[in-house]
Parts: sequence; C-alpha cells; structure tokens
Amino acid sequence: MSGDRDPSRNGGSPSDDGAAPADRASRRPPLPRTDRDEAPLYLARYHERQARQATDGTHNGQPGDGADADPADDPSTPLYLRRFRQRSDRARPAEGRSPLWERSGPGMQRAMSEDNRNKEISAPPEAQRAIANEIYLVRHGETQGYSTESGLTPLGTWQAHAWGHTLAKRIRDDEQIVLVSAATNRAGQTAEQIHLGLEDGLTMFEKDVAVTAPEPRAEFRNFGVATPDGIRDVTGAFRRYYAQLEAFERTTLGDRPMWLVEIDRFWRTQQGGADPITYWLQVPMLHFEPPAMCVRRFWIGLQRLAAEHPGARLVVATHSGPIRAFAIAAFGYDPGEPYNTEHVRVKLVQGSREALVTYRNRVQEVHVPEIEALPTWQLDETWRPPIPTPGEDHDDEQPSTDGAPASVGVGERGGARSAGGVGSPAGRTRR
Repeated sequence: MSGDRDPSRNGGSPSDDGAAPADRASRRPPLPRTDRDEAPLYLARYHERQARQATDGTHNGQPGDGADADPADDPSTPLYLRRFRQRSDRARPAEGRSPLWERSGPGMQRAMSEDNRNKEISAPPEAQRAIANEIYLVRHGETQGYSTESGLTPLGTWQAHAWGHTLAKRIRDDEQIVLVSAATNRAGQTAEQIHLGLEDGLTMFEKDVAVTAPEPRAEFRNFGVATPDGIRDVTGAFRRYYAQLEAFERTTLGDRPMWLVEIDRFWRTQQGGADPITYWLQVPMLHFEPPAMCVRRFWIGLQRLAAEHPGARLVVATHSGPIRAFAIAAFGYDPGEPYNTEHVRVKLVQGSREALVTYRNRVQEVHVPEIEALPTWQLDETWRPPIPTPGEDHDDEQPSTDGAPASVGVGERGGARSAGGVGSPAGRTRR
C-alpha cells in the first residue's frame, strides 16, 4: 500500500506526470475577461437598424418605400418594443378616432373605471337636480412638521399628485377646473401637485378640459391666533409662542399673557398625543378664531368662487381644522379628522339656495347661508331675523338693521344658523 501513495505529498516532489507546479499553473485555462470592448447587444442591434435604414430606406426598423421585409416582426426584438414601433407608425390624428375606452386594453379600462366603484347611490337622470358647481375641500398632503411653515414630504407630494390624477378620471370633456389654496406652503404645494397630476391624467385619458393655475385665496386660510404680532396661522404663531414661553420658563417672573396660555394648551395637547383640532372645536378660547367663523368665511369664499366661475369644478387645497368645522356644521356631529388629501365635497344646486355636502359616504342637504342676514353677535347687536310673508318671493331684498340690503331666501330657514354659525365682529364681513 505504501507504493500507491501520491508522491506529491512528500515534500513537494514531482507529480505523476512529472511536471513541476509552475508548469501545471501555466497549463491552466485562463480566467474569463472582465473588460469588454464590444458594444452591448441593444446597441449593436441599434447600429444594425441604422445600417438597414441607410441601405434599404427603412425608418425605426419599419419598412419604407424600398423594403420588402418587416424587421419589427423579428422574434429577437422584444415584444414591447415591437408594439411601440407599430403604434408610433400607425398613429393617427385625434379627430375621428374612436373613444379611448373602446380602443384601449383591459388595463386602461380598469384604470378608468376603478374610481367609480364606491358606495354612492346615484339617482336616475330624470330625478337628478342640476348642479351649478361641484366643490372639493381637500386637506393638504403630508407635511414635514407643524412647528414651522414647512412644505410637503415626498409622500405628501405623491398623495397630492395621485389625487389630481384620480380626479382626471371623473371629469368629462369641455369642463373647467379651478384650483385655489390657502396661502401656506403645504397647501400651496398641494394645489400645485394636484395641478400636475390632473394634467398628467387628462393627457393619459385624452380629455379636453380647461384647468386654471392654482392661486391663494384668503377666505380658505387656516384658523388664526391673535398674537402680539397680529393674527397669525396657528403654525405661523409657533415661533413667537416658543420663544416667549422659553423666556418665561427661564426667568419665572410675571404672569403669562392669556394668548400664551391658550396656545400653550393647544400645542401641549398635540405633544401629549391627543387631537388639538378636537380641543379647538370643543374648548372656547378667546384668542383663537372660532370654528363658526371659519365656516362663515368658507361659505363666503365658496359663493364668491361660484359666482366668478359658474359651472366649473372648484378644488380648494386647505387645512383640516376649517374642513372639519365645515363638516360639523353640515352634519350636526363630528365625523372625524380628514386624512391627508381627503376631501369634503359640496354640490351647489342650480337655481336654489341648497347644497349637498358629502363626507365619508354620507350626504347631507344644507341651506346655503345668506351671509348678510346672519347675526354678528355683538353686545350692541340690533339684528332681528327677517320674517318672510307667506306667498312672498324669498329672493326679494329686505332692509337689514344696519341699512345694508339683506337677501332673504331659503338660507334663513331651518339649518341656516348651524350652517353659517355665529358671526364676526360688526362690519368685518359686511360686503
């Protein structure tokens, strides 16, 4: 058995073939090369197509006047590339083409119809009332924070863009879309992204719709706080609040002003994990804009927009507090905080002082308030509710107590008080 041993194990002696280790290494196959000087396959095929185009008059791999074969039918060409070339060469003008839903595939048809799969019950055409304006009160997308005037996060940008793209599925040709927003970074960027998503969707679904560029409107601002610097947005007042609070905590001298106490309660509610908007809605605060004032201000802005753009769809990018107060005034209970880019829809009925407010699968019919006929709730208030005479035209103007004409209509009956709420100081909303 000792003669069967491998002699190479005995101190580096020659192997069976009698070759030294250096000779064996020289006979090994070479390692694969990692440097390549030839063109990639896609580039080589591109060069081949360019050469064919120069010789036989083809274009984009499709036969021209001097070609008999169709290189696009080559099985080696990827299917998506062949279909793309066929569509680009066979494209026709938009005039005279069949509707998109007829000539599109199942994927496009599913994308166009998925937004209609909801729980909303639509009345038959003969029972539907004509809508003068359809309005969307949209909360802004996810923001970077509320302690500064921050913009949207990447997720918030995607949320707003997707919302605009979804809206493009609902609208019809020859409509008009008007975009407005609150004058804050997060609301303004939301309106801009909705605009971009809407334009992308209209291009994809081949719809001819007029879209106005977004602009800020003061009526749709967030609720304000009265500070020594003036009335500021609750986020805009945070820097002054934090600086002054730190000074009081460092010196511990004197009493804190009431505005500082109230805004401190508001922010500490959020820091403790509770909902500060619920606190604002339920706890009276003398330095915060009342929820009813926000509702009144929103109705002023909506009626003004509807008068400026009759028949248009109005998209308002604003904040959750006023939107939630608006929904509470319409439904009579708190339906909850809207999520980012969630909306409350308002339909103004044509030829009537009524509106339909939709939020989270519930629809409520409300009366559009007559702003001039609402009380201002001052100590020297001389307002009295105008009592319409039976059989009298409700659209006739009757003099109000301050000498300004006040239109008496459906808005003064029933739910007008809850829809409009209490007013502002005298003369502030008198137009």
